[in-house]
Amino acid sequence: MKLSGESLFSPGSSRCSRSPRGLPKAPLSRSTRPRDNKASNSNSGRVYGVVGVVALSCYLNGLTGEFVHDDIPAVTQNKDVLGLSPLSHVFRNDFWGTAMSDVNSHKSYRPLTTLTFRANYQVSGLQPLWFHVCNVLLHAAASLLFTRVCLAVAGLQPNFAGAAGILFAAHPIHTEAVTGIVGRADVLACVFFLLSVLVYHGHSGGPGSVSVWMSALLGGLSMLAKETGITVMLVNLTYDLYRSWHFIKRTVVEVRWNEESVHFFRRAAKVLMSLSLLLVIRLTLHQGSLPKFSNQDNPAAFHPCQHVRFLTFCYLAAFNCWLLLCPATLSHDWQMGSVPLLTSLSDSRNIATCLFFGCCFLVAYRGIADFEQQKHPPLLLGTLFLVLPFLPAANLVVTVGFVVAERVLYIPSLGMVLLLVYGAQLLWGVFLRQRSLLLCAGILLLLVFCGRTVARNRDWASRQALIRAGLKALPRNAKLHYNFANFLRDTGQLDLATRHYREALRLWPTYASAHNNLGTLMSGTDEAESHFLAAIRYSPNHVNAHYNLGQVYRKVNRSEEAARMLERCVRLDAAYTPAYLLLARLYQGQEGRGPAVGRLLRHVARLQPNSPDHLAELAAWLHEQGYNLEAFFYYNKALRINPTHTEALLGAAKLLRAKGQYARIHQFKYRVHSSRNRNTNLPVGVITIHTENNYYNSLNMEVTSRQEDKLCPNSKDDLQEVSVNAEDVPSMADHREQGSNKSRQTRCGTAAGNNRSRGRRSSPRNSRPQTATRNIKVEPPSLLVQNLLETLK
Repeated sequence: MKLSGESLFSPGSSRCSRSPRGLPKAPLSRSTRPRDNKASNSNSGRVYGVVGVVALSCYLNGLTGEFVHDDIPAVTQNKDVLGLSPLSHVFRNDFWGTAMSDVNSHKSYRPLTTLTFRANYQVSGLQPLWFHVCNVLLHAAASLLFTRVCLAVAGLQPNFAGAAGILFAAHPIHTEAVTGIVGRADVLACVFFLLSVLVYHGHSGGPGSVSVWMSALLGGLSMLAKETGITVMLVNLTYDLYRSWHFIKRTVVEVRWNEESVHFFRRAAKVLMSLSLLLVIRLTLHQGSLPKFSNQDNPAAFHPCQHVRFLTFCYLAAFNCWLLLCPATLSHDWQMGSVPLLTSLSDSRNIATCLFFGCCFLVAYRGIADFEQQKHPPLLLGTLFLVLPFLPAANLVVTVGFVVAERVLYIPSLGMVLLLVYGAQLLWGVFLRQRSLLLCAGILLLLVFCGRTVARNRDWASRQALIRAGLKALPRNAKLHYNFANFLRDTGQLDLATRHYREALRLWPTYASAHNNLGTLMSGTDEAESHFLAAIRYSPNHVNAHYNLGQVYRKVNRSEEAARMLERCVRLDAAYTPAYLLLARLYQGQEGRGPAVGRLLRHVARLQPNSPDHLAELAAWLHEQGYNLEAFFYYNKALRINPTHTEALLGAAKLLRAKGQYARIHQFKYRVHSSRNRNTNLPVGVITIHTENNYYNSLNMEVTSRQEDKLCPNSKDDLQEVSVNAEDVPSMADHREQGSNKSRQTRCGTAAGNNRSRGRRSSPRNSRPQTATRNIKVEPPSLLVQNLLETLK
């Protein structure tokens, strides 16, 4: 076939001209004539200004919100965000900080978003205000870019392009993506998504080679922000096919290449090559395993009947579209009974499904027919924006871990808004006498959207407000009852927490985590055992349930069963430290179990090398076994991590006293004083004592760690506080079990008392620490050192 350089005009339009690449330019309307460029630019500037103001003002009341919901694991507990892991790990781990090679990984690879979180933390620490500010600024940028796309690519009139940007900026469905900090992934992906579209299609001529490669690069960045961003390449290619259709059709009919067709196929080859490369890289990152989801995450995906899955997934597509049109019912969690399964054709919700797909068929037919006439570019572009980015979340390509997620609708909402505004533009040109009515309807819709967004921002202000709003919207959601029960338990409202756990089990009887947490609140061992056994029955790999059941068996002296549960627990999770500790304590005192206890405690010290509690516990066991030198090594290692760690200080002091090394004891005292003087941020509840009369009174105000293990719920453990009386001072040196695996640092104020080591005649070796003590003006010694010296009597 020969190349043909003949010109071709788009049929149906007498005002079309050719671009240098051969693509037809959009018809010039009166509002876009060259003589009106200055006025048009001024009008566009005002439009962008209004869009930016609306985008910022709608989310001002969300800036004071806390870290809630998924923000906790993705930001505040993510080592990649907190800088506790090397920067390279950001590109090895998933969005939640788990290695992509781990079988338990969520496989959500979003390193670009994680990098922005890390930058936020480096600049402002864990202050949620600045995380929210960054999200709002990104949303404003996305709104402005969308306005530009509507104007330069879709060809909307300037006022209607501004209306599209304003509606997008104020849409209530975006609150989860903007006010929820984790939603930054969707917002950032949308920014690069729109930049890619603008680079590819946002100029009068056809895209050149550089524009195609730049759009592919931006599409890759969008994918690195969130996986759905890669669909922008399909959007660009399909819209390019639409614009080049007449040239391609002529090539097929005449069986002869023309210049425009050659350019299109070259662009298509570059886009498809880039898309294939990115897909291969993304699939390689899965490292041979797919994310694992459960029945409670996505009940329809795990239903055995194929027709139930088909009917439910079709209805969910219609339901998501309805949320975009009428975002009245919003929730951060749509799992566990929020959307009941469609089990038969007689379900009335099938009518909504039929209406939805009927409308989709009409829009698709009109869009395909417009390939010939090309009179309605916004119709096709809006459909592409709506459909393609939603496909990865539609359970058609892969199974996803949610039923409905409002933040995944951030990019698809571009298409819905564009279709609605383009429809309004068509009505504006047809119904001239009803323009005032259309204007009033648009203003009312904007006010409703703004009001709903502002109200929804308040729901995201705190954990309690978010869960209460979710329960109000979806009272049949078992997971929301479970989360609210966790909140009530954490705040000490145990009776109300028990009721909500039971309500969650009524709505979802196989809810293993609810059984486990309810068991931790039971006072009777029989009822607690039944709930833990139920949790294991419904979730055989539930680590906490095995651990808690081992706790129950240990308390009722069923040692063999307790050991079996704990051994099962460490087989399920080789890094589950509490199980190793409890197993070691269970073996202590049993004949022939000494070496096993040592192996368990050493393994814990390897798992948690920076935990002074675990190092001190290993040192205490070594001291009991007579390995004094090794015990002192671990005590000293714990003190290097926390110079005021009580158990390590007292244990080391006992060893030194046994060897008669009182000079070293004075060094420990100096370390305590120096550490206290350097640290001016004392924890709440710690007071400084200045007189001898207050010395014993202060002991009643001190809090020790709990003295017996507590059951382990699925969220953070409650701490039991135990007061210490004056006569119990020597017991402060005893080792206490830590159920939460966190070092509890006890810092005390200074107290007047008799320091027996001062009366000794000191040698030149120990005179230097005493001189240093006088130089830092620590007078009299701290309560912690007083306790140490009382132990040395």
